[in-house]
Amino acid sequence: MGWDGVLLLWCALWAVVAVVGLGRSLAGVTKAQRTVRLTGRIVRVTQPRHGGSRKGGISVVVSYRDPASGAEVVVTNDGDRGEMITAAWEGREIGVSHPRGRPHAYRFSGIPEGPARGLGWPAFALFLVYAGLVALASLRWGWPWALIGVAGPWGFAGILQLPGAVREKNDRLGELAAMEAVPGRVVAVLQDTSLDDDGHVSTTITPVVSFTTRAGAAVTAYCTSHLANPAGAYGHELTIHHLVANPGEFTLDPAAERSTAGRDVVHQVLMVLVLAVTTVTATVLL
Repeated sequence: MGWDGVLLLWCALWAVVAVVGLGRSLAGVTKAQRTVRLTGRIVRVTQPRHGGSRKGGISVVVSYRDPASGAEVVVTNDGDRGEMITAAWEGREIGVSHPRGRPHAYRFSGIPEGPARGLGWPAFALFLVYAGLVALASLRWGWPWALIGVAGPWGFAGILQLPGAVREKNDRLGELAAMEAVPGRVVAVLQDTSLDDDGHVSTTITPVVSFTTRAGAAVTAYCTSHLANPAGAYGHELTIHHLVANPGEFTLDPAAERSTAGRDVVHQVLMVLVLAVTTVTATVLL
């Protein structure tokens, strides 16, 4: 079997996977559709110990209402419980999910999540089918087709996303301008070490800040940017700029955040231009 046959078999197999995945979604039997998604609320926060580990996130106790019995359920994030909680305060809403009929296998997410259809894997399978077709086209009609197949759709998607990126930048600038400034303090510095395959030891330093919003919410959060000398920051007083509606969204340097917001749009525009030039060049070379 030549490369043409291999690529055709590749496309056929992943097309079958996509069709089966779509059928499971329509039948309502995907893992995502069999997951119960609830809204929990943090009722207690334990401040991390100075010199401890960041693994597992900030220790919290979460309460949620069981939809079947109506009873209140109280759980913790001890162990592997999904998304790591890096900002916590009493009253914060977070997502709690578990497989249907298995409430003990609960997992957390940063925000409450709505129903899902489980189309992620079918969509990925379709992407692999497309990749196989692009490879087949370049094999049969020349390598410029590979450039067109890759750069063309990505460039078109980038153009469609540009207006949204500009809106996000403007929204972010508006959020930064409306942030409240409150005093804060570094209450712990966490340290984790890891060993790679070559025997090199790397250390991750994670400062933990604590501050109280003007509304009275006592926030504990990991702070991984805009902090000079994080390893020696324990006990330092600082100014926290946070969103009123979401204190977990905060910064120590609003000016740097404003610069980053504009730079992201510039990078996306440059990427779209590069992809457009690549597509045009490949078309000329056909």
